[in-house]
Amino acid sequence: MIGIRLYMAQRITALLMAPLVLGHLALMIYAVQDGLSAEEILSRTQGSVVWFLFYGTFVVAVSIHAAIGIRTVLHEWLGLKGLWLITATLVIGLLLFLLGARAVWAVTFS
Repeated sequence: MIGIRLYMAQRITALLMAPLVLGHLALMIYAVQDGLSAEEILSRTQGSVVWFLFYGTFVVAVSIHAAIGIRTVLHEWLGLKGLWLITATLVIGLLLFLLGARAVWAVTFS
């Protein structure tokens, strides 16, 4: 039963990430073509709840998606099982979330 839940969680996060990736790429292309500097880009994101929600959602989806993918690799390549596999998956997911959340906070509110 856990296998189908992880499978569905990874597919749902992929569906969520697809438009976020496209939006992020479109914004980066716009910024580069418009000749915006890093300072100008940050001035537009500071204090913005919209950018916080956009990139915060992105971070949550990526953390879940990547942790599940890495879980599969750890199981298939290293043979991790049981508590070791669960612990590794949670630690990786939490680490990705914390690093991403820190970056989102820095870009939007610090």
